[in-house]
Amino acid sequence: MGALLIGRGLRKGPAMAKGLCYGAIGIGALMLLVFMLDLVAGVPFGGGPFGTVDVFGVLASGLVIYLGWNAARDLK
Repeated sequence: MGALLIGRGLRKGPAMAKGLCYGAIGIGALMLLVFMLDLVAGVPFGGGPFGTVDVFGVLASGLVIYLGWNAARDLK
């Protein structure tokens, strides 16, 4: 973990909070992409019998994106 911070310095306070918000938005977007791809094409998880899980995954990913965006907006 410490090797990732070489040359970047430690992030504290608002800079770290913004980074966490943007990280949550990025992870939420990635998961949204994966669940939508599975729902439409059935590629990563096999689609078919897991359609309900995909729908709930899309909803949960959307919620994480919204919460990250809302928290980042509060930090400004």
